[in-house]
Amino acid sequence: MLNVTPMVRNLLLINVALLLLEATGALGNVARLLALHPWTSALFLPTQHLTYMFMHAGLGHLFGNMFGLFSFGPMLEMRWGPQRFLAFWLICGVGAGLLYSGIRQYELTKMRADRNAFVEHPTGVAYSDYFRDYFPNARGYEMVASALQKDPGNTQLVQGAVRTVDDIYDGANNAPMVGASGALFGILLAFAYLFPNTELMLLFFPVPIKAKYFVALYGLYELYAGVQRAPGDTVAHFAHLGGMLFGFLLLKYWERNSSRFY
Repeated sequence: MLNVTPMVRNLLLINVALLLLEATGALGNVARLLALHPWTSALFLPTQHLTYMFMHAGLGHLFGNMFGLFSFGPMLEMRWGPQRFLAFWLICGVGAGLLYSGIRQYELTKMRADRNAFVEHPTGVAYSDYFRDYFPNARGYEMVASALQKDPGNTQLVQGAVRTVDDIYDGANNAPMVGASGALFGILLAFAYLFPNTELMLLFFPVPIKAKYFVALYGLYELYAGVQRAPGDTVAHFAHLGGMLFGFLLLKYWERNSSRFY
């Protein structure tokens, strides 16, 4: 496969094969168990912290991650060898999932508290606030909120609103994350660390940019996008940051505990 190194080639083939198996239905319900679910979900399994990075949401998602692996992975594997490269890829992916899951669990805890508060005091204002905070792209909830505010004693209306709020929480609590993006961002960090002055030509950037500047700017963007998340943004920005964080820590650990780092 061109000049692709052995471990990079194996990772590419595994990820492509799993997407094809899922698309054809060959994985059946197993595909759902491989994705990373929130810790409070009934679908969560500890093994998902490893398996999720081999699953993807579609061809575009897969292509983006595998193109990054194809572009930056071989130089690192040639420097480290296949075993260390694989260890780095997996550790960054697991670390990305851990950071993402921890932050997601914090968000879900607040969401559950707001749901419980609404169930105890179902008002139209609380209903609108819940949608604005957790389902901002929804439409039509304003009419229900207005009706609930005017007629708070309507049992049927209240029960319907409670079921809707429960469904929103349950959907978020069971929403999975997939993709090798966290592991890939660890690879990007390592590439910039080892080859900081390598000039990159990017499709969306008109002039060459050194790897160290590209990765630094990309990391800052992910931090901003994660903190100031736009409504409807489903990208796991903190998973990307987690991959970079664990990649950096692992690089420093190797550097400190080895007489021959590279």
